[in-house]
Amino acid sequence: MTLTHEDSITHTDTPLDVGRVREGFPILHTQRKGKPLVYLDNAATTQKPQCVIDAVSRYYESQNSNVHRGIHYLSERATEVFEGAREKVRRFINANSVSEIIYTRGTTESINLAANSYGRSNVGPGDEVLITHMEHHSNIVPWQVLCEEKGATLRVVPISDEGELDMAAFDQLLSDRTKIVAVTHVSNALGTVNPVREIIRKAHAAGVPVLVDGAQAAPHMRIDVQELDCDFYAFSGHKMFGPTGIGILYGKEHLLEAMPPYQCGGDMILSVSFEKTIYNKLPYKFEAGTPNIAGAAGLGAAVDYLQTVGMDRIQAYEQELLSYGVEALSGMEGIRFVGTARDKAGVISFHLDDIHPHDIGQLLDEEGVAIRAGHHCAQPTMKRFGLAATSRASFAFYNLKEEFDALAEALRKAREVFA
Repeated sequence: MTLTHEDSITHTDTPLDVGRVREGFPILHTQRKGKPLVYLDNAATTQKPQCVIDAVSRYYESQNSNVHRGIHYLSERATEVFEGAREKVRRFINANSVSEIIYTRGTTESINLAANSYGRSNVGPGDEVLITHMEHHSNIVPWQVLCEEKGATLRVVPISDEGELDMAAFDQLLSDRTKIVAVTHVSNALGTVNPVREIIRKAHAAGVPVLVDGAQAAPHMRIDVQELDCDFYAFSGHKMFGPTGIGILYGKEHLLEAMPPYQCGGDMILSVSFEKTIYNKLPYKFEAGTPNIAGAAGLGAAVDYLQTVGMDRIQAYEQELLSYGVEALSGMEGIRFVGTARDKAGVISFHLDDIHPHDIGQLLDEEGVAIRAGHHCAQPTMKRFGLAATSRASFAFYNLKEEFDALAEALRKAREVFA
């Protein structure tokens, strides 16, 4: 399916035609045990529209070459696709310049890049790094390693029983020893949408830069990095209907200019001698080696697709799904929701009686319903709620309200099995 101009982002008052959207996702027509697949594991990875699949195939079929280095036709075409996708991402998040858009393998590498390059240059003995209790492991461990290496301290903002940040504690923990704040925009385990604008404003008032983990935000809402005024913003292609193995680190240009390279090799240099190496300009200083060109082609197509559907329209529809899904599950005996923040997106985590989430996930799979069961790479968050794991239904704009009815029915059957 190809969406037309009538479906563009400017027509946010037009209701989302979910049936038509689903036609463009081949995998959503999968049958599981003779039943239609209900895919509710979008926080782990999203499915891909045909236009993204076609963009990746087209690159390998007719554009395959290395970028930047060749003067022949295919290299020029590949470079156009690669750099064209960078410009699409720049517009998607409203960055000031393509120099601020760094290709990575995903959110994890983006955060590691910031921690290793900016962190190692700016964090020293006695300094502090401030994160929150709801972070993904990818936004904990790199800072933990940095603090151990530098003799710094990792400070953690606590969360409430509802899964909201304790902003009074944030104010107390933010100090003249804080060298960077790293916070998730949307919790992958709870669905909480954090007040990142307020966090950034307060941190900047104290002269502290902020990195935002946007892996779970980029697929669900409009992102404007200039409006947020964040210093770094990290996200992944595969979470936003693009390919795996491709991601973005946005960074303010003056910060990136001052940071040393994260990796070294081809394309991140201007000249090399045994006496001295001169690094390439931004963004290439941080892009050593042959990049994921096909991934960039797919990411560019995914960005085009999302902007055609319209991020505001996506967010509005997904809020309807969230309300419907919570209501569909609320009447179930023995269910406990984990993460009931006032501002949420895309995730419903729960615990059902004393049934292990892995058992629930396996039984739901027999009914054709795909959810995630586990600690969701957020073990400190699980520990905060006294749990080892939760069941997590995470959704996207191609999901249907009827799929939450199917989830509820499958959960009832699971309870009967364990009764």
